[in-house]
Amino acid sequence: MTSAHSPSNPITIYIDADACPVKQEIYRVAERRAQKGVALKVFVVSNSPIAVPRHEMIERIVVGSGMDEADHWIAERAARGGIVVTADVPLASRCVKAGAEAIASNGKAFTEASIGEALATRNLMDSLRSAGAITSGPKRFAPRDRPTFLSALDQALVRLTRAGFG
Repeated sequence: MTSAHSPSNPITIYIDADACPVKQEIYRVAERRAQKGVALKVFVVSNSPIAVPRHEMIERIVVGSGMDEADHWIAERAARGGIVVTADVPLASRCVKAGAEAIASNGKAFTEASIGEALATRNLMDSLRSAGAITSGPKRFAPRDRPTFLSALDQALVRLTRAGFG
């Protein structure tokens, strides 16, 4: 089966990989989509080398160890037709503004309508933690988050395929 879409217009998935708990799920979904003829490219972006499957559609990118280097690399390339997987709200905001889809590993989709509130909440919590009022960070990834993430990723892939990508 081949795709009716041009391979020159692939769906690009960018993984903010250093702390991403759903990398293996993304690889499996991308492999299945590729077998169905969907043109995909997956960039696994991290500050240090991590193992990735050997496949022509998966590319490991190791950036410098400086603060936010992976975020900058992803944000400079994110655009319409791209999906960014990150829990980093400021990165998600930059990517959504550039026209990309952004999804957290817990399945929460960042959209133009929700990103402002997500940024405000993140900044408020950061301020409260800095002042010592709150010492805990965001909720940890739980096994029940995995199917929610897979559903959000599938929805984003379907939207982009219908929009002529892949």
